[in-house]
Amino acid sequence: MNYKINKNTEFLSLGMMDYKEAWDYQEELFLKTIDIKTANRKLTEEEHDITPNYLIFLEHPHVYTLGKSGSEDHLLLDKKGLKEKEATYYKINRGGDITYHGPGQIVGYPILDLDNFFTDIHKYLRLLEEAVILTLEEYGIKSGRIKGLTGVWIDFKEGAKNPRKICALGVKSSRWVTMHGFAFNVNTNLDYFNNIIPCGIDDKAVTSMEAELGEKQDFNEVSQKLKRHIANLFEMKLIEKS
Repeated sequence: MNYKINKNTEFLSLGMMDYKEAWDYQEELFLKTIDIKTANRKLTEEEHDITPNYLIFLEHPHVYTLGKSGSEDHLLLDKKGLKEKEATYYKINRGGDITYHGPGQIVGYPILDLDNFFTDIHKYLRLLEEAVILTLEEYGIKSGRIKGLTGVWIDFKEGAKNPRKICALGVKSSRWVTMHGFAFNVNTNLDYFNNIIPCGIDDKAVTSMEAELGEKQDFNEVSQKLKRHIANLFEMKLIEKS
């Protein structure tokens, strides 16, 4: 079937948003796109509607999320402990294990129809990682990948003594439409990671730009750089939405 390609992507910067509220909003956009694709199957090529693409940046209040392949044993807090930390906890429908979201962390939710770009989930994940790697490079931070693990790491080369994850990824896709995404630690309070086994990996540390550079970073500036790299790598035209 021929496909009407649309690389225009609505960019939404939503600030601080409750996790469940953001999850519901993602689901709304995700299902809207799938509905369009489903309807197009019954139409002629000339009648097809283009599918939209969205890139959402936001922050969450303290929250732990567990992916479909994760273990609840990797959350080291009970209900009382979560309340003391002013944190919430959700089991969700992305891949991956447990992770933490909180203030000072860029959480990115690309809701893309990959039929508009390329139909390759492996490539999709690698390009998201590459956008973070290029952003960190602008601040003099050398980062990369560790074979067999998703995400972006400091001290990533084989044999390094102290590999540290600075960005985690976990996505869901259906009919080549994506949701969920990445969590990039900029000025994140890393103490909250002590309450989980991050991504089920108990022999590697977690870090942030603030920890690596020794001072808080301009959060908006980092966000702008990251947004630019994502747009360039995916060859998308970003349309700013408030």
